[in-house]
Amino acid sequence: MRSLNSFKNTIVSVIMSIISVVVTFISQKVVMSILGQEYLGLNGLFSNIISMLAIAELGFGSASIYSMYEPIAKNDTEQIKSLMKFYQSVYRIIAVAISVLGICLIPFLGFIVGESNISVNITLVYCLFVFDAVASYLLSYKRAILYASQQAYLINIVHIFYLIFMNAAQILLLILTKNYILFLVIKLIFRILENIIITLIANKKYPYIIDKNVTPIAEDTKNSIWKKIKGLVLHKIGATGVSATDNIIVTYFLSIAQTGLLSSYVTLTSGLSMLISQVFDTLTSSVGNLLLENDTEKSYTVYKSLYLFNFWIYSFAAIGLVALTEPVITVWIGEQYLLSFATLVVLCINFYFVGMKKVFTVFKEAAGIFYEDRFTTIIEAVINIAISIILVQFLGMPGVFLGTIISALVQYLYTYPVLVYKKLFHKEYGSYLIQQVKFLILFLLTFVITIYCISFVSITNIWTKMLIRLIIVMVIPNTIYFIIFRKSESFQYYFALLKVVKENIFKKKQAS
Repeated sequence: MRSLNSFKNTIVSVIMSIISVVVTFISQKVVMSILGQEYLGLNGLFSNIISMLAIAELGFGSASIYSMYEPIAKNDTEQIKSLMKFYQSVYRIIAVAISVLGICLIPFLGFIVGESNISVNITLVYCLFVFDAVASYLLSYKRAILYASQQAYLINIVHIFYLIFMNAAQILLLILTKNYILFLVIKLIFRILENIIITLIANKKYPYIIDKNVTPIAEDTKNSIWKKIKGLVLHKIGATGVSATDNIIVTYFLSIAQTGLLSSYVTLTSGLSMLISQVFDTLTSSVGNLLLENDTEKSYTVYKSLYLFNFWIYSFAAIGLVALTEPVITVWIGEQYLLSFATLVVLCINFYFVGMKKVFTVFKEAAGIFYEDRFTTIIEAVINIAISIILVQFLGMPGVFLGTIISALVQYLYTYPVLVYKKLFHKEYGSYLIQQVKFLILFLLTFVITIYCISFVSITNIWTKMLIRLIIVMVIPNTIYFIIFRKSESFQYYFALLKVVKENIFKKKQAS
């Protein structure tokens, strides 16, 4: 059942991500054509600021989902009711905190944005971004029970309809009115509708969660949640310092127009990352249930298989991004919106390093390891901001992402080997390090070989060039990986998994 739920969640998540990428491409193209690149820069900047305000969430979402694994497994409805009531109260406090923090930043908006040709009221635009975030937290707490019970696919199905109808309405309104404010208002309205529908689904599937007769959450349970949140607070601050500062640094040291150019590249990398991340995000609850079995060898076998998948998909995607981003940008919005090749390479290497964290994040969150590494993310964030600020002045935009790559070593050299690999699987640091170095060398060699082969493609027709590059990217990395891994235990694991899924589908057909 665990494998089947994971498969179902994964399929729906992938479909949702593909639709998200497609509609984002179309929407961004329309915004760029009608309003210009500075509006894209403003959108990216305020999105980063909202991510920073989300520090107020304190990582409560991860802690709440983890806390529900056991009562759901035991079908303890009274404990689930108590937890849900507690979550509702906390999320209301979070919404108020984000509102207050958002208001406090208003006087500094002009300083952050700098000079621009944007004609709309910057403060009003920013407030709409804040309202959007607040609305999500006020209505999102019931998602926890769906995530913890391995039914993320229901949330994602609703999100698919949200993406389609919201983007269609935004694009139509923008074409008819050219009004960016109305463009943002539509997003806010659909966000509220989406959360209401998900709340109704949770109520229908688990009607006892709307019961007014709720026992207050036990003090030991509350203390356990808050202990994890204490660690997650620093995680949240650290993650924000790593991922939500790039646009701010680029805007301040370069310009909001450069942030607009970067937004197109980020749309590609983040869209692809979101597509892949959905696969891993849906696995957390399954791994959480797996770890409850206390079978170390079984957990390690699953980890190795997921690590191979993690490497294969992210290294292949990073190489594909380097090969195809420039022709895609040229076809999509025009050659004048290209960044330097050096920036592209650094962005894609950073994409690989960020992506290779996914398997560790799955096991770390599933095991509830939030408190133990609470300081490492702060160290990572400080290193990232400091190095990015220094290097951006000498190297320009590539320097910002080099800072992110260098700061990631904190997680790779301490958090993952000591708190995940060694703690959960009882394996030595040396074996972890050998694994990381071997896979990194393989990625870099495959990267160089593929890009070298692509350098011989000198065709002027952009569509033909893109097609040939795509063929090279599809063939070379996957052939190399298949030859190397085809006989490995981790590779064979997926054949066994597909066999189980196929048998379950066959049984359902026979039953019907």
